[in-house]
Amino acid sequence: MRIAVTGSSGLIGSALVRSLLADGHQVVRLVRHRSALGPRPDGSVAIGWNPERGEVDRAGLDGVHAVVHLAGAGVADHRWTPAYKQAIHDSRVLGTRTLAAVLPTLDAPPGVLVSASAVGYYGQTGARVIDETAPAGDDFLAEVCVAWEGAARPAAEAGIRVVHPRTGLVLTAAGGAGARLFPLFKLGLGGRLGSGEQYWSFISLTDQIAALRFLVENPELNGPVNLSAPEPVTNAELTAALGRVLRRPTRFPVPRFALKLALGEMAVEVVGSHRVVPAKLLAAGFDFTHPGVDAAVRAAL
Repeated sequence: MRIAVTGSSGLIGSALVRSLLADGHQVVRLVRHRSALGPRPDGSVAIGWNPERGEVDRAGLDGVHAVVHLAGAGVADHRWTPAYKQAIHDSRVLGTRTLAAVLPTLDAPPGVLVSASAVGYYGQTGARVIDETAPAGDDFLAEVCVAWEGAARPAAEAGIRVVHPRTGLVLTAAGGAGARLFPLFKLGLGGRLGSGEQYWSFISLTDQIAALRFLVENPELNGPVNLSAPEPVTNAELTAALGRVLRRPTRFPVPRFALKLALGEMAVEVVGSHRVVPAKLLAAGFDFTHPGVDAAVRAAL
């Protein structure tokens, strides 16, 4: 297959590109900088786009079988100032809007657009078990996810199969939250965050990449699909798993007020609770390599 990928230099995007190329697929990267255009040493090809201006290399996209759209400013990369919150929103919505407008007009449109989203769509749900039928929440990230998914609607209305992988916490030491948390736990300085009672819907990087490819390859899947392991755990349970796997103590809890001082508004997400299950993935027959938290932590490390 010939598959286009946005966000190909990010944590998930780079792993997806490696996986696709290893299996003989052709990969087209959408990149912003002209200096990066053309063939890459890994065998992929880079074409240009400017989502803020609604511009993309149409000729380079024509004839791709699928588009996996992962681009967006990192939610945890900076403190949530008003300007950065706008960047989080715009980097997702404008890029999605650009693809949704252009893809249906190509001479040979793709069969599927896998356009990223997140479990933040549901807002703070406490201990309730949430699947894809649950409504949207009303906090900042929920509002971003609603706009993000809505921006892809023109592609679906034009007949392209659109799937929204609502991703949970991707457990890996290579980036994201794991890159910050795991070194502390290795030093024996880890502990629960806040009360530890909040649910974290995790997924291993291996399963995340396999699930994205599963969404591309399975025509019966469309709309929102939760990408998280079958058994969400509390932060305290994840903390205990890290201690077990690393054989380190976990005696240094971080109180809620300290998280608020350090992270500002983003602390709401750290101590917030999402008990999300992948109902549609399981019903479609997806087989998790790391369904449990201990296995996912071992894989991450």
